Amino acid sequence: MSARGLHWASINEISFVAGMRLLFWICRVFGRWPFRVVLYPVLGWYVLTKPLPRRASQDYLKRVADYTSTALPGVMRHFAAFGESILDKMLLWGGLFKLDSVDLHGGELISEAVAAGRGGLLICAHLGNLELCRVLSRQRHDIKLTVLVHTKHAQAFNEMLGKLNPESQLNLMQVTEMSPATAIVLAERVARGEFVVIAGDRVPVSHNPRVAMADFIGAPAAFPVGPYVLASILQCPVYLLFSIRQGRRSAVYFESFRDSVRIPRQGRDAAFSALAGDYAKRLEHYCLRAPLQWFNFYDFWHSPQLERSDAPR
Repeated sequence: MSARGLHWASINEISFVAGMRLLFWICRVFGRWPFRVVLYPVLGWYVLTKPLPRRASQDYLKRVADYTSTALPGVMRHFAAFGESILDKMLLWGGLFKLDSVDLHGGELISEAVAAGRGGLLICAHLGNLELCRVLSRQRHDIKLTVLVHTKHAQAFNEMLGKLNPESQLNLMQVTEMSPATAIVLAERVARGEFVVIAGDRVPVSHNPRVAMADFIGAPAAFPVGPYVLASILQCPVYLLFSIRQGRRSAVYFESFRDSVRIPRQGRDAAFSALAGDYAKRLEHYCLRAPLQWFNFYDFWHSPQLERSDAPR
């Protein structure tokens, strides 16, 4: 596969986090502004030595600027927002993040489901800081989350979070491909009134990934169908989950997506396209509200027709 069509899981998107321990210490001792002063040399090295993420950021920011006819800051600001989000994750699990600075929108949807004993599927995105949801869920013992992740490319960072707080690893489930055994385990958890969280904006890690094309920020892009296959298996309510930072405050948004998902035997591709299209519209909405906070540093719009090995199945 060419560099342009490189799969996101093969890109070590947080390799510059090697210095985050020092930066975290600087923030704890001196505050956030000294952290930012030291952060930029780290970012400068990363942007200069990592051409693929740099080009992906440039492409994404240009697409947003063209789509909205609005000038945007450059790549350094995009990566700075990423660095700030990593710091927030470390502060969260280190017990230093002010949770009263988080605004919940649509939280009543989850509260009503919990009160009724219903579980559900939450489809999230690599937007903002979703660690907020895991930390908030640990404050409410009646909400149980299982977060499906592919963390092999970010193992060092997850180990760092684990050292800050072992509880950061408790509700993660490593999933490369959805097996029948995994589906059974998740169905049992949802039946107990728990919630499963899965990302909807990254193509699955497999040799022949199944995707649906949907318009996103002015051009077709490939979205995974896995969340909707899982929803059809679990037969539970499906919600969308987004998080963005707004000034000094953070916001978490819950939205109702489907009461349940049924994929017909005939017309499966059309059903997947409709679901992915509706998800892409909501992701686009929040990306345009906080364009620097979407952290997919690979060629998201890479045309599958250009690379047979990267084609949808």
